[in-house]
Amino acid sequence: MPLTYSQVGDDYDRKDPVKKYAQTAAAQTGANLLQHNMREVSASRGESAYVWKQGNIYMASVVEGLGTKNIVADEMRKITGKTYYNIIGYETVATIINDLITVGAKPLVTHAYWAVGSNDWLQDGERLKDLINGWKEGCMAAGTSWGGGETPTLQNIVSPDHIDLGGSSIGIITHEKRLITDEKLCAGDKIILLKSTGINANGISLARAVANKMPEGYATRLPSGVYYGEAVLNKTNIYAKLLQSIFDAGVDIHYISNITGHGLRKIMRAKGGFTYIIEKIYEPPEVFDTIQKYAELSDEEMYGTYNMGMDFALFISPKDAERTLETIKKTGFEAKDAGYIKEGERKVILQPKNIIFNAETLNLR
Repeated sequence: MPLTYSQVGDDYDRKDPVKKYAQTAAAQTGANLLQHNMREVSASRGESAYVWKQGNIYMASVVEGLGTKNIVADEMRKITGKTYYNIIGYETVATIINDLITVGAKPLVTHAYWAVGSNDWLQDGERLKDLINGWKEGCMAAGTSWGGGETPTLQNIVSPDHIDLGGSSIGIITHEKRLITDEKLCAGDKIILLKSTGINANGISLARAVANKMPEGYATRLPSGVYYGEAVLNKTNIYAKLLQSIFDAGVDIHYISNITGHGLRKIMRAKGGFTYIIEKIYEPPEVFDTIQKYAELSDEEMYGTYNMGMDFALFISPKDAERTLETIKKTGFEAKDAGYIKEGERKVILQPKNIIFNAETLNLR
């Protein structure tokens, strides 16, 4: 019997309406900025980051959490003796920053939120040192200052053996041309998909449930010889400096989608009136094949849950496509001119997989 993400992790059909309800309430507070001679960018409501205009510049902010990926690190430590928390710290920063930059923001300051169920968790010196160094490395990769944070002890809320990791970040948009909302999208825009390093921080609850079905759990070897648990822990790319390089190359980015929860359905996160056609995709990393096999999931369920090897989508004018791809390559990343958008019913068409995600499958805004 198939094992879905909604059974073991997030049930988006139940959670997304709550988020929309909160957005409606939050929008009623936006006018409070006017008393400070600022104003919100209402088009950023429901996006991955929130934007407001402050004088001649724009500011952006975001709050994000890692989820349960650190539980995989805890289990892998029992197998290899390594803490993997250098990856976990970096990964948490990546989760925060990659949402912030989707509106065009350059990260300035990032704060940490590390909640433990017992102070005993903080007494493991090796693990804590790795977490701190990994967080610092993530901040360096993003070009952001680690401004501090909060480390509450939440007995009876967080398990004594675990830590809940998250944080926030504030960024700056120095010119209106670099402000990214879906109002820039045009029929004919190209869709550039960046190749991911793996599973990132989304869908980990399902990946953990799959480990319970495998012959040796996280220690099961994939065809490449890598432990399944280590494949799940692959470090996510941080795209902050890449984004600025693309701007500096003179490219006008019309929209960005960070493909996390909801999988490739996220490609249609923008406003309605467009159909998103994907003509080319990357072969999924082997960890996804393993998850699909043991969870007994269809391609539609997999591509609607995970990034499947493509974790960032850039929407640009056709005239900028070659320049964008050249800049991405020079910066050390890999990307594909994957498709385009056209006027029509709001949906994503994944041609290589014969999958269509209709508008009702993504109810975020």
